[in-house]
Amino acid sequence: MNIDFKEIFSATMVLFAVIDIVGNIPIIIELRKKVGHIQSEKASLIAGLILISFLFLGKSILNIIGIDIHSFAVAGSFILFFLALEMILGISLYKEEETNAITASVFPLAFPLIAGPGSLTSILSLRAEYSAINIVIAIIINIIIMYIVLKTSSKIEKMIGQNGIKIIQKIFGVVLLAIAVKLFTSNIQGLFH
Repeated sequence: MNIDFKEIFSATMVLFAVIDIVGNIPIIIELRKKVGHIQSEKASLIAGLILISFLFLGKSILNIIGIDIHSFAVAGSFILFFLALEMILGISLYKEEETNAITASVFPLAFPLIAGPGSLTSILSLRAEYSAINIVIAIIINIIIMYIVLKTSSKIEKMIGQNGIKIIQKIFGVVLLAIAVKLFTSNIQGLFH
């Protein structure tokens, strides 16, 4: 148990940037409008469990099913790409009748928005550099922040207003699209090597 505050801070900032908690606010608000209620506790808990499990078992699980990290990241980039298109174009690609508060809390909220390919790939990268306990603490910090955002999304919506949300949604849609493209381009080369 080697707790290093510098490692915790670095890992927290990397995950905060990749999870993009601020950028997810418009998606959370939109999901809440579609399904009425989002189970913040369930979404946070599932995302936290996915991230921590992947920290310890990620490489082994992918190896067992014969998938390398590059294939995983490329597949995840497609999910992010379509979520970004929804935000930018204002269209719905997911069938709304199948989405309820329970499924929305798991997909697309817990996975791939919070515990997505970017954060899972980042966790494997951080694992090579940092102590596992410091990464676990960083994950917990990010999950707590995400939980607070999920719980206060209606207040955030009132503060920002409808036009503000639409502007943020378009801006972060483009950012999410850029993350999807970056994830795709940086991992597609790895598939051919």
